[in-house]
Amino acid sequence: MKNNHLILASASPRRKELLAQIGINLTPEQIIPADINEDALPGELPARLALRLSAAKAKALNPDGQYIIAADTVVACGRRILPKAQTLDQARKCLELLSGRRHHVYGGICVITPDGRVHTRLCDTIVKFKRLTSGEVNHYLKSNEWQGKAGGYAIQGLAASFIPFIQGSYSNVVGLCLYNTTQILTGTGYFK
Repeated sequence: MKNNHLILASASPRRKELLAQIGINLTPEQIIPADINEDALPGELPARLALRLSAAKAKALNPDGQYIIAADTVVACGRRILPKAQTLDQARKCLELLSGRRHHVYGGICVITPDGRVHTRLCDTIVKFKRLTSGEVNHYLKSNEWQGKAGGYAIQGLAASFIPFIQGSYSNVVGLCLYNTTQILTGTGYFK
């Protein structure tokens, strides 16, 4: 049995779909996107950014007596944080950087309980891209799947054909580590 009072601080349809996989079906009024500045601080490392942003999103809502869950995904090559691609040029640069390399996808998760306790977790998934040809990059860019995606790609779409290796949580790369989310919600009493 689960408690029905949960707010998702995200407009991401992927996060809503992922939560449904673990039995949390949200109504439109349970989805309240948090409006925060998502820019990295000077010298901020990618993992720290993912955690900070997830906590900031959850704390931006703060309705009384409800569970709030927020998440943020950061794609990084080494210490370099890749953008959530908004333009074709940004997406192309991301794909060219990821081509033939391993990179990290950091997923920050924050849950605030009805009594105000804050719980955070970080998930780190390693993803390897094959070396991409210019034709593959151009074909992917035409799909428009890259729009608004961290690192300029969506693993659940055409980009899956670029990935020979993944270590860690697949759902984290999609947008929310379901294992860590379930562990936090169980530990805080959401699932009864």
